[in-house]
Amino acid sequence: MTKYAFFQGRIVPIEQAKVSIMTHTFNYGTGAFAGIRGYWNAEQEQLYVFRILDHYRRFLNSGKFLLAQVDYTPEQLAEVTVELLAKEGWQQDCYIRPLLYKADEVIGVRLHNLRDEVAIFSLPFGKYIQDEEGAKVCTSSWRRVDDTAIPARGKLIGSYINSALIKSEAMLNGFDEAIVLNQDGHVAEGSAENLFMVRNGVLITTPVHSNILEGITRRTIMQLAREELDIPVVVRTIDRSELYVADEAFFCGTGVQIVAIASVDHRPVGTGRMGPITQRIRDLYFRIVRGQEPKFMDWLTPIPKLAAVS
Repeated sequence: MTKYAFFQGRIVPIEQAKVSIMTHTFNYGTGAFAGIRGYWNAEQEQLYVFRILDHYRRFLNSGKFLLAQVDYTPEQLAEVTVELLAKEGWQQDCYIRPLLYKADEVIGVRLHNLRDEVAIFSLPFGKYIQDEEGAKVCTSSWRRVDDTAIPARGKLIGSYINSALIKSEAMLNGFDEAIVLNQDGHVAEGSAENLFMVRNGVLITTPVHSNILEGITRRTIMQLAREELDIPVVVRTIDRSELYVADEAFFCGTGVQIVAIASVDHRPVGTGRMGPITQRIRDLYFRIVRGQEPKFMDWLTPIPKLAAVS
């Protein structure tokens, strides 16, 4: 159970980290967030946080869309997060949720002349999609928000109504997840995940100008595929119908991690099971995030035991 949060500049008991129903972000969605994972290595009895500075750089960049003015650097936010997690003492996988919000208690739609606050909490977290080795997926009837309306490259609170519409439509229709098209009719990503497909041994993903989140896990996978697994990577637009004839496909993201797609719109992808390239990427990724690959330890931030924190 979550016991603490970083709130109004200090770590406090979670029950003290509360905002009024009059808070601007609660009324208008004028905030940003991040999702960061911590991975527990039972053999080492060590919790590792994956690419924490990359996440906080993107978090602060999301705030730029909102004219946010905060005094924190990525390094300072990382330091606060390490202290918070040490105090929580998680001995299991966890999820960290930083929030940037307009804290004024006022009515009126705008971004300027409002006070910005940062809060952070964490909680135990396992799978985002239960069937990680073979998700059933549909193409959503909803379209991804366009950059000229709401920037999809930022993790903006209000824009995730778009993701919620997509996700609920899929699940209420019996699917695990959905693939969403952009305004041009090309594949964008999942409801809250980036997307890769494999055709003829080539790993293919959609470009950022297809209105997708600039995913940190996506960037990680592209690097690992090229530099460690000798898998060619191509970034280009993808048609919906290409997914029907792909050899493999998978979602990726901090929350979803790496989830193989077994079918799209009732059509099996490849053999209908996790393919070999997806398996290789997934295996390497999970070794890295749990501190089992020495070459990539600089991507990990170890959380000290509480006794070691002054």
